[in-house]
Amino acid sequence: MTLPRTIRGPRALVLLFLLGLALYLPGIHALPVTDRDEARFAQATRQMMESGDFVHIRFQDQSRDKKPAGIYWLQAAAIQAFAGGDTGAIWAYRLVSVLGAIGAVLLLFALARPVAGVEAAFLAALALASCLLLAVEAHIAKTDAILLALVVAAQGTLLRLYTAARAEQATAPWLAALFWGALGTGILIKGPVAPLIAGLTIAALLIADRGTGSNRRFRAALHPLWGCLLAVAIAAPWFILSSLGDSNFVAAAFTGDLLPKLVGAHESHGGPPGMYLALAAITFFPASILLAPALAWAWMNREAAVVRFALAWAVPAWLMFEAVPTKLAHYVLPLYPALALLIGLAATAESFTDRLRRWGARTWITLSAVVGIALAAALPTLLSYLSLRLPPGTWIAAVALAVAALAGGVWAWWRRPAGALGLAALAVVPFVGVTFALTLPALPIWPTRAAVDLVSRHRLTPGPSVAVAGYAEPSIVFALGTDTVLTGGAGAARHLASRPGAVALIESAETAKFTAALAALGIAAERLGTASGFNTARGRLTRLTLYRAKPEGR
Repeated sequence: MTLPRTIRGPRALVLLFLLGLALYLPGIHALPVTDRDEARFAQATRQMMESGDFVHIRFQDQSRDKKPAGIYWLQAAAIQAFAGGDTGAIWAYRLVSVLGAIGAVLLLFALARPVAGVEAAFLAALALASCLLLAVEAHIAKTDAILLALVVAAQGTLLRLYTAARAEQATAPWLAALFWGALGTGILIKGPVAPLIAGLTIAALLIADRGTGSNRRFRAALHPLWGCLLAVAIAAPWFILSSLGDSNFVAAAFTGDLLPKLVGAHESHGGPPGMYLALAAITFFPASILLAPALAWAWMNREAAVVRFALAWAVPAWLMFEAVPTKLAHYVLPLYPALALLIGLAATAESFTDRLRRWGARTWITLSAVVGIALAAALPTLLSYLSLRLPPGTWIAAVALAVAALAGGVWAWWRRPAGALGLAALAVVPFVGVTFALTLPALPIWPTRAAVDLVSRHRLTPGPSVAVAGYAEPSIVFALGTDTVLTGGAGAARHLASRPGAVALIESAETAKFTAALAALGIAAERLGTASGFNTARGRLTRLTLYRAKPEGR
């Protein structure tokens, strides 16, 4: 395959950048703040900016010992740079994820191009850019998109060091510095994930190449002594500061977050081994259409340096994630660039077109296309079954996704893998844009948005904080402010009694306790309105009623 001259060299970077903007920007303003992780990250960032304490991470009055401070610093910088300090602008928090996703795509192309070739690197970047899981993560203000960019920076640099060692070529120290710098920064974003993936990759390569001279050259090119010191110098200061005084982030994060995920299905997020492989048909779509044939081709060509590296990147870490009891779809996102690279390498190899003739490959291609078409039909079918009005753009999104599946499947069946990737990626653009900008925001699945609209019509401004009983989703705190009181029905009644002009949102299950507490306090409350929506975090309809204490004498 030969790429058109118009997208060679710097033009390829420009094209990938524009593709990233088209995929990841639409909807970041229209989509309400999501529960639960996004709202927690955004609220913790807001509290850093409100308090001026950029060391300790808090959600209201609780320490948030989950992820290091790096993502909060980046989000705070985005708020200042793009939103003029408006801490309620969720779209500005999401810009960090948008830039992380685009950065990952551009870094994969730039770092793979010298060793994989421009065609393979471009197709790999195209496969990564268009995958549905990255499109989702780019629209949510949390760690995973920016972590992906840092993992690609580290692993892409490691690829350069490894292939140079295999070819008996010298490498500049700045490559090793970039590798260790990316790992140190990755630790500040999501703890041990980036170093763990790099460590497994290096171990797999050293085992695969044992007894060869390239191992010695590879180890020397890493400059492990000063490289480790560089990574520690980047990450250690915050960890030390965060553990001084009454708090101990490292101990709390290990015992409260990391360890429970290793020994059980933490927070009910479990799944059997093989779950990530099964989900890849959806989360890695549309490039998943070529995934199984590309993996078979890669195994047959595993002696090639770039192929071996990509396998070492993907396979050991994938097995580790499959073995860990706690499973969430985005955990394997840092491995998707390796899969994309294998697909790019395969799609540019003549031997791969012969493999696409085989019945196994064609069966996989057909099934993958069917999965895409089924996804396209799922949303309108489900909404129609529930007798809900179809939001604007639903059919446009469904048709675009079906076109991506059909185009990718047909071109792959015709043994034109590059065309399959290109056409499917282009068709995904309107699907993602319409879904996030029109369809999802219009669905009745945002109880927080409905509740905030109700409060804004009746709350005194400025006025006392709002009490919320029975609905403790983090989005309500971000939407109403840090001083929002999360309580039960009795606590909400006391809130109204002690703060003239205050309002309280009462979830239907807390109504009886609320009214009983009001009676005990000897006060009456007026009902101002009701808001409802389907709470996706809990899988049930949520109904919130707004009350205000009646003035005496009424």
